[in-house]
Amino acid sequence: MSDSKPSLFGAFGRRRELQKQICAERDRLYRIAWSWCHDSYEADDLVQETIARALDKLDSLRDHSRLQVWLTQILANLRRDRYRRITPDTGLETDTIVAGDDPESSVNRQQLARRTRHAIEKLSNDQRQVLTLVDVAEFSYADTAAILDVPVGTVMSRLSRARRRMRELLEQQGIGHAEVIQLRTPR
Repeated sequence: MSDSKPSLFGAFGRRRELQKQICAERDRLYRIAWSWCHDSYEADDLVQETIARALDKLDSLRDHSRLQVWLTQILANLRRDRYRRITPDTGLETDTIVAGDDPESSVNRQQLARRTRHAIEKLSNDQRQVLTLVDVAEFSYADTAAILDVPVGTVMSRLSRARRRMRELLEQQGIGHAEVIQLRTPR
C-alpha cells in the first residue's frame, strides 16, 4: 500500500502541473482565436471553452510535450463547429511600433499593418487559418495539419496559395516586397 501512495501523489502532481500549463496557454490561444474570428468576445468565448474542454478531457492527452498542439486542435475544432460563418481575421493582434521610431515611421508602420490586415481579411478562411498557424503562431506543417485535421500536403498548398495571394493583394495596394512587415513577434 505504501508503494501506491507515491505514484498516486505523483500522478496528482503531474495532473496539477498540466492544469497550470493549460491555464498558462490562455494568452497564446486568445491571440490565435482573435486572429481567426477578429472579435474579442468570440475569441474569449472560444478560449474559455477550449480551456474548459481541455481540463475536462485532460486524460485524453497522450503526449504531454504536444500540449500546445492539442490545445490549438481543440480550439480549431470548436471554432469549426461553432463559427462556420465568421468574419475574416488577420493574424495580427496589434500594431507593433518599434522602439526608437520617429512619428512618421510609426504612422507608416501603422498604415502598413492596417493594409496587411485588410489583405489577410480577403484570404479564404482556410488560407487565413493556415497562414496564422504557420507564420504567426509558428506551428510546423505537421502540427498545423494535425490541428486542422487535414493532410500536410493540403497545409503546404494552402499556405503557398495564401502567401501568393497576399503578395498580389499587397502589390495592388502599392506595397513592395521591401516594405512588408513581419507577422510574428521576434522572440
